[in-house]
Amino acid sequence: MQTNHEAPVIFDLTAGLFATSIHTKPYKSESPFRTTYESIPTMTRDYSSFLPTSTKSEATEIQKSKIDTLGWQPFFARQISIDELTQNPPVRIIEVHRSGLHAVGNDLDLTLPPDQDVTVGDWVLFDPDTQKHSRVLERKSLVKRKAPGSDRQVQLIAANIDTAFIVTSCNQDFNVARLERYIALALDSDITPVIVLTKTDLAPSHEEFVEQARAISDHATVVALDARGEEPAQKLARWCGAGKTVAFLGSSGVGKSTLTNALAGNTSIETQSIREDDAKGRHTTTRRQLHLVRGGCLVLDTPGMRELQLADATAGIESVFADLQELSTQCKFNDCQHQSEPGCAVLKALEKGEISQDRLERWRKLLAEDAYNSASLAERRSKDKAFGKTIRQVLKQKKKRRL
Repeated sequence: MQTNHEAPVIFDLTAGLFATSIHTKPYKSESPFRTTYESIPTMTRDYSSFLPTSTKSEATEIQKSKIDTLGWQPFFARQISIDELTQNPPVRIIEVHRSGLHAVGNDLDLTLPPDQDVTVGDWVLFDPDTQKHSRVLERKSLVKRKAPGSDRQVQLIAANIDTAFIVTSCNQDFNVARLERYIALALDSDITPVIVLTKTDLAPSHEEFVEQARAISDHATVVALDARGEEPAQKLARWCGAGKTVAFLGSSGVGKSTLTNALAGNTSIETQSIREDDAKGRHTTTRRQLHLVRGGCLVLDTPGMRELQLADATAGIESVFADLQELSTQCKFNDCQHQSEPGCAVLKALEKGEISQDRLERWRKLLAEDAYNSASLAERRSKDKAFGKTIRQVLKQKKKRRL
């Protein structure tokens, strides 16, 4: 990305962070990964900007604003000692590639080795001596799903997100069951969910979509807008303050990249129109990447997810279906499956017309899916742990033989 200072654009996260570097000396890295800069400052770094305490020093305030640009917060600063700061400066993962992790921090712009346990949005304490041992700080939030396919693994989507904009169009893409999944995913991750209805200009009447979206959960705000023009910047402003990190989640072609461009004030991110025959979009975003937009908000644009299976998300499901969860506590039996058991409060509410059959079925399906995937992942982790133990024992025995 290139920075254009003549118009509001998506800024390169690496721009403007290194203007204060002075007298440098040649530096040759032994790392197999090339860093952006070929020199390091001879001056002593000022790490006070990483700490939660404030100061009246103008220079310190400028330095603090730089790290704040990346979303640094006291939550992360409290996890670090002064000694760690002098040896392992924090960097944030702003982009994930198959070949590595693009990380940016004060006076740092580098590529770390790929790691399936690190994702975009993570804060990492960079270890210049052993990059693979760079420590990931505790996350404020984590978006994850069961990896697509039959392999029993978890796929990390993003970390340290404040608000999830769950994007869907006012057309055939609108799907209540899918929205319930995304909201459950966000709530389980302690992320504020906001349903964003796009393509209102193409819908004869979008009010019906708004009503259906509002009925899904009291925990999710619903915003209807035209993704083009100034509406996104105006209607989403309350969640997009400086230093905040937001993510656009949803299917392909619903307007996620268009919304990011609207917040940025330009069209630097590639977008494509939907297919008229089935209202489905084409993939334009191919990787997860953080963008810094006007106003200082960090925006994560993600590829459309064709499959979203929940795992270890019981709390999120219970929040979305809070009414059914409350009814289930009134059942006669604690292990009631709400199928045909006597004294089932859920079935009684169904008979009275207080809940719908469709909503009940979706609740059952998500609970069953989450339970199955959680058990499968737990089994996989147990097997991996046992396998790792076996490998360590074999290596230990080989070492003894050599002695």
